[in-house]
Amino acid sequence: MGGSEYDDDWELPSADITVVLCGKLGCGKSATGNSIVGREAFVSEYSHASVTSTCQLASTTLKDGRTLNVIDTPGLFEMTITSEDAGKEIVKCMSMAKDGIHAVLMVFSATSRFTREDSSTIETIKEFFGEKIVDHMILVFTYGDLVGENKLKSMLNNAPEYLQKTVELCKNRVVLFDNMTKDRWLQEKQLENLLDVVDSVNTNNGGKPFSDQMLACIKEAHAREQEVHDAIGYTEEQISELKKEIQRTRDEQLANITNMVEEKLNITVDKLQQQLMEEQNARLEAERLAAEARLRSDEEIRKLKKRLEKAQQENEEFRKMASQHKCSIL
Repeated sequence: MGGSEYDDDWELPSADITVVLCGKLGCGKSATGNSIVGREAFVSEYSHASVTSTCQLASTTLKDGRTLNVIDTPGLFEMTITSEDAGKEIVKCMSMAKDGIHAVLMVFSATSRFTREDSSTIETIKEFFGEKIVDHMILVFTYGDLVGENKLKSMLNNAPEYLQKTVELCKNRVVLFDNMTKDRWLQEKQLENLLDVVDSVNTNNGGKPFSDQMLACIKEAHAREQEVHDAIGYTEEQISELKKEIQRTRDEQLANITNMVEEKLNITVDKLQQQLMEEQNARLEAERLAAEARLRSDEEIRKLKKRLEKAQQENEEFRKMASQHKCSIL
């Protein structure tokens, strides 16, 4: 509406809890979102249809009366998505979470090897949003139907150092989800476990959701729209003009925020690429030194073999001389 490139049809309910699902395409984000809200709200890979291509919002009312808002995202920090598209989706995600984000659910498949790329995704988010975002992160492993709690614990205990550091970074906030189960008791139990961790995160952060400058700008824009919506004493013509003015302001703000997001993304990518290059150079240097050490070792072994052969030869010659001397005496 009003020329905006963002969909105005959705409205965020009065939020008590807002969680955002992040992770690579195909890791089970949408299926996890469906398990949380208790219905097929998001297009899932299990449905054999195309997976999430844009941010989507679904809400549910919990037993205690609170509203739980779940935002499903595409692979925002993957190399396959452009900075421009990632910027627009991040802005849309923030618009949906205008009151702040209580928890970021980092979703990974328990059946796939946790790679350095997975670890770098968390590092990218930390670089982009700042250190405080880590205080709201929870690691969610999917495919709980194939990997039980005990096996997951064993996997984490014997995991590569970079995964153990990720778990430590998130203060051991790890949840296993079975998105295939039809068992109502298990469905409710795993949701309760997740909500316990979310509530713990919320308590540890003083009940305050994550927010930053971009979220603050978006919240201000929403507040102005609400003022017009609740306007009393204005004529229809005045309200119409106010709406147009706010729409123009909103579009300008969204454009500015999108540019800000793209700029931060580019800086973050450049920084991480520099770190990666430094790590690669350090690894190449280590490999070079190891190769030199192997060459030196091979050279030492060759010299030792030569000395041994010479000693054996001298020993053989000595035996021959001794034998000949013995014969001459006889």
